Amino acid sequence: MRIGELSERTGASVRSLRYYEQQGLLTSERRTNGYRDYPPAAVATVDAIRSLLRVGLTTALLKDVLPCTVGERSEAACPQVLGRIAALRDDVQSRARRLAETGTSLTAYLRDNR
Repeated sequence: MRIGELSERTGASVRSLRYYEQQGLLTSERRTNGYRDYPPAAVATVDAIRSLLRVGLTTALLKDVLPCTVGERSEAACPQVLGRIAALRDDVQSRARRLAETGTSLTAYLRDNR
């Protein structure tokens, strides 16, 4: 599929798709006319990239994590990133707790000042 179709199917901008490819997270074949041609599995790859970026992974870490999440899993590579993923998870959970505490404080403030 061409880049416009991949963009439409995933909700990722064409610019983002080019960036993912530049970072080595996504691959395409070049047609003779110069257009990028992505395999059907690229949809799942882009969905995984976007989800992992949303939770705070960097593109550098994504290069290691992505093979563990989509397509053919590289079992040899995956254990090496488990510690990094666990640390990220702990950080996300810590942030979520702080946000929940802030939300509780704001709710109490609004309740007390009405």
